[in-house]
Amino acid sequence: MKKLNSDGQALVEYLLIIAVISVIVVSLVKLLGGYLKDYLTKSACDINNETYVEGAKPGDGICQKIDK
Repeated sequence: MKKLNSDGQALVEYLLIIAVISVIVVSLVKLLGGYLKDYLTKSACDINNETYVEGAKPGDGICQKIDK
């Protein structure tokens, strides 16, 4: 009997798994990106002794100087 080489099939399966995982990760970042940006902006405001001002939608928040 002739032995079949299945290395190509395994490679294709791994590429499909990586493609599906990539689509899921990109979708999650697109969906939650604004909230992540707001979280990082809030942290930056705290570090710089500034006040966080929430924006109209997620990801639009900014830091403002504290007047003393």
